[in-house]
Amino acid sequence: MLSAFEITEEIRGKRRSAVEVLGVCLDVVASRNDAVHAFLRIDEDYAKRQAGVVDDKVARGEVLGALAGVPVAVKDNMCTEWGTTTCASNILKDYRSPYSAHVIERLEAADAVIVGKTNLDEFAMGSSTENSCAGVTRNPWNPDRVAGGSSGGSVAAVAAGMVPLALGSDTGGSIRQPAAFCNVTGLKPGYGCVSRYGLVAFGSSLDQIGPIARDARDVALLLGVIAGHDARDSTSVNHAVPDYADTISAPPVNLKIGIPAEYFGDGLDAEVRGAVEDAIKMYERNEAEIIEIHLPHLKYAIACYYVICTAEVSSNLARFDGVHYGHRTASPDGIVDLYAATRAEGFGAEVKRRIMLGTFALSSGYHDAYYLKALKVRTLLKQDFERAFEQVDVIASPTSPTPAFAVGERSDDPLAMYLADVYTVSANLAGICAISIPCGFSSDGLPIGLQLQAPAFAEQRLLQTAHAYQNCTDWHRKEPTAVNSKQ
Repeated sequence: MLSAFEITEEIRGKRRSAVEVLGVCLDVVASRNDAVHAFLRIDEDYAKRQAGVVDDKVARGEVLGALAGVPVAVKDNMCTEWGTTTCASNILKDYRSPYSAHVIERLEAADAVIVGKTNLDEFAMGSSTENSCAGVTRNPWNPDRVAGGSSGGSVAAVAAGMVPLALGSDTGGSIRQPAAFCNVTGLKPGYGCVSRYGLVAFGSSLDQIGPIARDARDVALLLGVIAGHDARDSTSVNHAVPDYADTISAPPVNLKIGIPAEYFGDGLDAEVRGAVEDAIKMYERNEAEIIEIHLPHLKYAIACYYVICTAEVSSNLARFDGVHYGHRTASPDGIVDLYAATRAEGFGAEVKRRIMLGTFALSSGYHDAYYLKALKVRTLLKQDFERAFEQVDVIASPTSPTPAFAVGERSDDPLAMYLADVYTVSANLAGICAISIPCGFSSDGLPIGLQLQAPAFAEQRLLQTAHAYQNCTDWHRKEPTAVNSKQ
C-alpha cells in the first residue's frame, strides 16, 4: 500500500484513478482481514461511489481535497449515516445513526474514500481489542499476540497494509498503545483539538479522536483534515489549525527533551527500555538537549484514571436502557426488568465492570472519598506537566511497559490489563497531546514504541519531533511479513 501522500500525488498526476486505488485496497483487505480481523464491516458500495466522485472531479479539472482518493478506515464508535455504528457491542448490534460524526464530514469534504468500520474493545473499554462482541483483532506481526486496544482494529488495518490511514479514539492510550504494539504511528491530539461530535462517548473529559498511519507525515496530513473548531462540540476549542503536513519537515530548533525518571522504574521490560534509550540517544546525537525531569504524582495516574473514567462510563452508558435505541430484551416483566435485562444481555463483562465501579465511586458516601479525590489528583498531575513543559519542549518515554502480550494472557486479570496503560493515561488526564512512533523490536520480533508528549495545541512541534526521528531511522518502514505475505 502506498502512503497517503503518494496516493494523492498519483491521483492528482492522473497516473492512477481513485477507483483503481480502492480496488487494490479492497483486494488486500479480502486477502488479509480474515487473519487479522481488523474490519467489522466493509462499505464497498459507498467507497466506490466516493472514489467515483473523486475521479469525476479529476476529469473536470476541479480542485481536489487534501485526501483525494485515499482509503481510510474508521473505528466503529464514530457515527456514520450509512451502515451500522455498533461500538462492537451487542447492545448496538443493529444501530443505524441518523447523522455522521464531525470527523466523517471532514473526511468526505477532503475527498477521502472511507472503506469501512474497524473492530475495537466494546465501547472502547480495553487494552487488547479482546472485549469485542465480534471477536478478537490479532497482531499482524504475530497473530498469537494482541493488537492492543481499544483502537486495535484501526491500527491493525494500517499495520497489515490494508489502508494507509485510519481514525481511532484515545481515552487512556487507545491509539498510542496499539500503535506501539503494531509498529505504526498514532497520535492523541490535545483535548479540544478535534471535535468529538458523533463519537460515542466513553469518558467525556478524556476522549479524543486521532489519526493513525505508518509515519508522522501521513499522520500530519490526516490531522490537518480533522482538526479545528466545531460549534456542535462544547469542548472543541476555536484555535488556528497549522498546516501540519507542510511544516513537518522543519527541524526542531534547540529542542529540549525531558526524560521523567518515573517512566523508567519497576515493571519496564529490559528490551523496551533499551530501545527507548537508544531512541533518546539518537535525538542527542542530533543536537537535542536531554534533561531529566520529574512528574511526582505520576504514580497515582492509573488509580486516578480508573476512578474518573469509570464514573464517566456510569453516566454516559445510562442512555442504553432498551427504551431509546439499541437492543431491547424480548419479554420484560415491567419497566425495571426492561432496564436490567436489556443491559445484562447487551453489555459485555468489561463494560459491566466499569459501570459498577463508576456507579460505586459516584454513590452517596463514596463520592468525596473516590471521585472528588481523583479530580484533585488529576489537577496535581496536570500541574506536574505544566511545570515540566516550562523546562522542556517534549517529554520522551516508553509507550507501553512491554511489547504485545499473548491473546488471552490477561483476560482474567483486569488489574494486569489496566496496567498496560500505565504510561499513557496521564496524557489524557492532563489534556496534552502525545504520539507513539516505532523505535525498535524485541528479541521475539515484536514492535516497541517511543512515546513523545507535548502541551495541548503543540501538535505541530510534536509531529516535527517525531518526523525528525523517522528521518534518521527506518523502524516505521518495516512490515509484518507473516500477514503481509497473504495476497
